[in-house]
Amino acid sequence: MDYESFKEKFVEDLKDRLDDQGADVKVSVNTVNKLNESYEAVTVTPEGSNIGVNIGIDKFYDAMENGRSYDEVVDKAVEVVNSGITQRPDFDIDSLSDYSQMKEKLAMEVVSAEANKEMLETVPHQNMEDMAVVYRFVLNSDDEGRASILVTNQLLESMGVTPEQLHADAMENAPQIKPVEIKGMSEVMAEMMGVEQAEMMGIFPVAPEDEKIFVATVPDKVHGAGVLAYQNFMDQAAERAGGDFYILPSSIHEVLIVPDNGEMGLKDLEAMVKEVNATQVAPADKLTDSVYHYDSQAKIFELGEKFVARQAEKEEEHAEEKGEKSVLGELKAKKEEVAKAPKKETIDKGAKAKGGEAL
Repeated sequence: MDYESFKEKFVEDLKDRLDDQGADVKVSVNTVNKLNESYEAVTVTPEGSNIGVNIGIDKFYDAMENGRSYDEVVDKAVEVVNSGITQRPDFDIDSLSDYSQMKEKLAMEVVSAEANKEMLETVPHQNMEDMAVVYRFVLNSDDEGRASILVTNQLLESMGVTPEQLHADAMENAPQIKPVEIKGMSEVMAEMMGVEQAEMMGIFPVAPEDEKIFVATVPDKVHGAGVLAYQNFMDQAAERAGGDFYILPSSIHEVLIVPDNGEMGLKDLEAMVKEVNATQVAPADKLTDSVYHYDSQAKIFELGEKFVARQAEKEEEHAEEKGEKSVLGELKAKKEEVAKAPKKETIDKGAKAKGGEAL
């Protein structure tokens, strides 16, 4: 069964099953546009409600392609829909247009600017190197699930709020709603496998100064890379890292902090990020393939390649101040000298150097 045939039958059978259960719902097919992904979904909305449940059709089609029977797939879809409707957060729809209430739920997220180029045209955002900071009202986030609303230009306009005010409020409220967590990798591993197991393997505990990598995210581990936009995050991370550090975009949910202590170079870190993104990170969770750097003295956050170029320029300037000539500086000077020399003179010099005659 191809995808289109599956979709037609799946939607019809899902509605029939829900009708048989006595569910009073509307079922439709829509394209859901989200940051980092777009997908075709079945939207199930209870009568008299503005809030429904979206389930991605492609995920259920893939389940069937991977060996699940068609009936099992439909049964699972019915279960997911019923669970989603039952667990919908209870909130006042009218409050969604009241910014004075909604701003208390304002959080920030960081996404790839290139991967979300079209979507970013419709949402307020701020650029952060090759990433973009966007804003979201978090209505509910717990073990049962998460409900949130991406702030769009249209929504912001209806609230009568400027992008500048939105950003200022987000900078104040986001760290309160989703506070930053920075932990050593050894601590994270101990939480995942258990302290006893980590101790037996010699992974935990590790002295703070011996930590090779730190993990930065938020308590619910959802869109934790947004901490990059927090006002004091870079300085907090610098304190944990003991100074300058590189940032590896593990995913949109977390970032890794690697102390800039000379143990790992930019090229190695870039290769690591690209390999992990290609093999272990789902496309919907990918941030970027870039590596970033924070200069704790100059208070500069930038792409790793910009940092390397800036350092090379500073070293050359420092050498010139001391009256020294770097190899790079000498080559540059010779190139400028040749470029300024008359063309005939250049030819004459070349001919004499070879012991020949100029034409």
